[in-house]
Amino acid sequence: MNATQATAASGPAAAGSEPVEVSWFAALCDDDYEYLGVRDAALVSSWAHCGDIVRRADAAGFDNCLLPSGYELGIDATAFAAAAARETARMRLLLAVRLGELVVPQLARQLATLDEIAGGRLTLNAISSEMPGERLDGPARYRRTAEWTRALCELLAGRPVDVDGEFLRLSVPAPRVCRESPRRLPVYFGGLSDAARECAAAVADVYLMWPDVTARLSEVMADVRRRAAARGRSLRFGWRSHVIVRETEAEARAAARRLVSHLDDDAGAAIRGRSLDAASEGVARQRELRAGADEEGFVERHLWTGIGRARSGAGVAIVGDPDQVVAKLGELAHAGVRAFILSGYPHGAECDLVARHVLPRLAHAPLAPPPLVPRP
Repeated sequence: MNATQATAASGPAAAGSEPVEVSWFAALCDDDYEYLGVRDAALVSSWAHCGDIVRRADAAGFDNCLLPSGYELGIDATAFAAAAARETARMRLLLAVRLGELVVPQLARQLATLDEIAGGRLTLNAISSEMPGERLDGPARYRRTAEWTRALCELLAGRPVDVDGEFLRLSVPAPRVCRESPRRLPVYFGGLSDAARECAAAVADVYLMWPDVTARLSEVMADVRRRAAARGRSLRFGWRSHVIVRETEAEARAAARRLVSHLDDDAGAAIRGRSLDAASEGVARQRELRAGADEEGFVERHLWTGIGRARSGAGVAIVGDPDQVVAKLGELAHAGVRAFILSGYPHGAECDLVARHVLPRLAHAPLAPPPLVPRP
């Protein structure tokens, strides 16, 4: 435990038997704005801009950083990860990987190489969206993700793969880089549908959830926990949301209003529609939360749905003063959340605010990676 963690160990987010992981977000998918829906050339995804965000998050003491993957928008997450690994010192890099995009043996070699470059700091966010131009329903995509993840983890562990599956037909030895240095990369995964929960129970180490009221999250966690236990597995739970923290609640709410003050509803709808996951159950639930919010967009006092007006994925922010934000994170930690992936607009500026007002008060540390299963 470092000095910051020791100071914060009695704080509200320390609830439970272990510290929480607190991660930031690299805006690789052209998703950075001062005003939602208004493009700013200085905030467009680039190595200069997003590299600065990642360096700031590392210096601030965040435990991990999500590197999201887009297709039409932004820059490539894998190439970015290789550069970011050399620009950061301690923070892990949570690389989003679209399973189905690369052949599995090449993906295993690529990830093993990246993990070597990063000094063992690579973690994986398994993505199940359709490939560009593909038409594959949700249950099939999640079955593919489970099949590919199992094979990928076997190769990374240095073991051969011989599979004749629904989506993967493969009989290969592990790449040399994996055989000589076996590794177990933690797999983060999210999805709300029944098929997604089955996939998480089968292969995920951390099941990521988009924001919701705590009672609903607890129901989802209990369901996924039961499904995993039926397979002889256990997993941890994560929360992915935005944050708007200011010295007072009034200032935080004013910042939320300012963020959407230039948003045109048609422009927001166009932004949401460009996403490859725009029709998912998770996106539908975020839409339900917006529909049930008050006139200012709050579904409860500190959960604001306004960001979802111009974003397809996680569309809710925790809004409040430092005490209120820390208390909300503590409530979620008490409910069982062990990994928080936070972001805010603009991402560099909000990273600094969260690092100043929130991070020092949390008992936090990177989640321990799952053990490498011994060779049979």
